[in-house]
Amino acid sequence: MSAEDKSFLKRFWIYQKERFPFLAHGLMIGAFTFSAVSYSRICRGVEGFINWSDFVIGIFATVTLFFLVRIFDEFKDREDDARYRQYLPVPRGLISLKELKYVGLFVGLIQIATILIFQVEMIWLYLMVLAYLLLMGFEFFVPKWLKAHHLVYITSHMFIIPLIDVYASGLDWRLEGSEPHWGLAWFFAVSYMNGLVLEFGRKIRTPETEEEGVTSYTGLYGAKGGVIAWLALMFCTMLLAMGAAWYANYSNVAYLVFGAFFLLCALPGMVFLRRVSIRGSKQIEYASALWTALMYLALGGVPMLISFWS
Repeated sequence: MSAEDKSFLKRFWIYQKERFPFLAHGLMIGAFTFSAVSYSRICRGVEGFINWSDFVIGIFATVTLFFLVRIFDEFKDREDDARYRQYLPVPRGLISLKELKYVGLFVGLIQIATILIFQVEMIWLYLMVLAYLLLMGFEFFVPKWLKAHHLVYITSHMFIIPLIDVYASGLDWRLEGSEPHWGLAWFFAVSYMNGLVLEFGRKIRTPETEEEGVTSYTGLYGAKGGVIAWLALMFCTMLLAMGAAWYANYSNVAYLVFGAFFLLCALPGMVFLRRVSIRGSKQIEYASALWTALMYLALGGVPMLISFWS
């Protein structure tokens, strides 16, 4: 059966499995949201957690915001995808940009309605994220210049992650009529760097897996240079996480934990430097995802769970 013969729901199910698996991304973004709220409350010295109904609505908002980022990327990359990546869902005809546009509009309307009905205090934080997402969609009105300056391109687009983090943390301070704690700046910085770690980690390639028209950091800097840059980003993230731990008055055990996480997740990179392999590049990608999850859980999630237990 061809893609055209399948119902929209069946085609969309295949699309999400390939481009935005809701279960896997939902778990990661759920941990992201839980940790942002938890770290905010820990810094503010507030006991307990937010209302669980507010948290569920917040997860819906953050997951669907990241999904909108995915849809915007489909439009932004449509020319390169059609030319170089015809195996992707849109260029191969599984789903059309017109269909994704309607999905995006539907998701956006549901987001706005949900926030206005249940969490109207969050609307301005939501609109702030949406405004930046729109700027990203228009490539900040300098698409050719950004494409010619890849590092500026990726570092400017990565700000969407801490902005969604601001929204997630607002489920604590905004809904309680308070102000964001200054300690959150450390958490937002960790989020930004985590995004770069993920970006570099998923684009470490071997010579035989490089694709024409597809930017990779091994293609830009070589096998060693790309991995060293990835390791450096992870090391800087570790230092920022230690700063966040210090600001939240965590014990010295936190610094040992972050150091251990770094050694564990850096191991695939060290192996790749000695022997370049496809398997090694995939392990770096998996290590990047593990690193991100561990950072969020260690900074907010686990300390909050420990407080529940005690």
